[in-house]
Amino acid sequence: MAPLGLSAYKLAKDTHVPISRIQAIVSERRAISGDTALRLARYFGTTPEFWLNLQRDYDLEKAMIEAGDQITATVHPRAA
Repeated sequence: MAPLGLSAYKLAKDTHVPISRIQAIVSERRAISGDTALRLARYFGTTPEFWLNLQRDYDLEKAMIEAGDQITATVHPRAA
């Protein structure tokens, strides 16, 4: 947010969400919900799907890092 000159407080105020929600998202302690995606899309002139896709991509990357190797080693493709 710093490159945009935007503080967590300003974003929270302008989107009518608690600052704790913005801080938790930024610090990776909370996911972007549908409600938050709608608000961010409206504020930044994007789509809710953009924000939810960012969250999905982040979640998948995190899962790959945390469990990808273990899943590959223990879960085998179903035989045809």
